[in-house]
Amino acid sequence: MKTKIIYATMTKHSKKIAEAISKELNVPAENVKSNPATGELDLLFIVGGIYGGESLPEMLTFVKGLNNKVKKAVLVTTCASKKNGQNSVRQLLKERGIEVVDEFIGRGGFLFMHLGHPNKNEIQDAVDFAKKQIR
Repeated sequence: MKTKIIYATMTKHSKKIAEAISKELNVPAENVKSNPATGELDLLFIVGGIYGGESLPEMLTFVKGLNNKVKKAVLVTTCASKKNGQNSVRQLLKERGIEVVDEFIGRGGFLFMHLGHPNKNEIQDAVDFAKKQIR
């Protein structure tokens, strides 16, 4: 299965999660700021945080550039409230004909809210979630 991991991060939490998933799946994690090429993919992991209720602009720009050569996507999200998913990303994927298989939403920290999150166990939960998606 051809798989890729991309991430966008402001606080480096998404990078930590993407790199942990990368290590487990033996698939490189790439920052969307480097404008990674996707080509034909069976599965794209999109790792990102929610800031003020929205995904980062660079993530939205990247997803707008995707085409239907990407068959499926899995969202891995951090959010201080642990309630908001990557809804704008999900909508953009749908508009491009890319199926969103599932979404993991973990606790993130921002400024003084939820310092220390995601913690080691929460990162491992994201990794375990990702492993289930490729089976």
